[in-house]
Amino acid sequence: MTEEAKTSEPQADPAVSVVGPGDGETIVLGSTRMRVLEDGSHTGHRLAIAESVLAPHTQGPPQHRHAQHDEGFYILSGTVRFTVGHEDYDATAGTLVVVPPGTPHTFANPTDQPAVMLSTFTPDLYVQYFRDLQDVLADGRRLTPQANIDTMNRYATEPATDLA
Repeated sequence: MTEEAKTSEPQADPAVSVVGPGDGETIVLGSTRMRVLEDGSHTGHRLAIAESVLAPHTQGPPQHRHAQHDEGFYILSGTVRFTVGHEDYDATAGTLVVVPPGTPHTFANPTDQPAVMLSTFTPDLYVQYFRDLQDVLADGRRLTPQANIDTMNRYATEPATDLA
């Protein structure tokens, strides 16, 4: 049997991850609730996926750029306003927004209704950022703009100060 044929045979115990409706790690950041569905541990750290619920009138992070990962947002319900540079885009249910490395962006929920979005991070680098922000809040510290920036810097991300 060739090496190619050996690797294409089904595995006896495939490494499949199944996350049910009540499962996943929950991260709470103020009025935003995130459920981590895949933190990269089942994908060789190539991909992470999270579901986020943004309460009405939730402001997002400062506009920022990622140096090492793509970020995707699929809107499941409600409306999420994405600001990319100087342009605003209102994304409604069924809309996919993909942000490549180096692109300035932020998001918010400016409406009176909650918004739910599914986010992807490739590679999984950015999931730990959200955990770290939650730790800041759990320690009783305020999530100041500087604390947010300091945390971003640990994950190859910087604020888009040229757009502030």
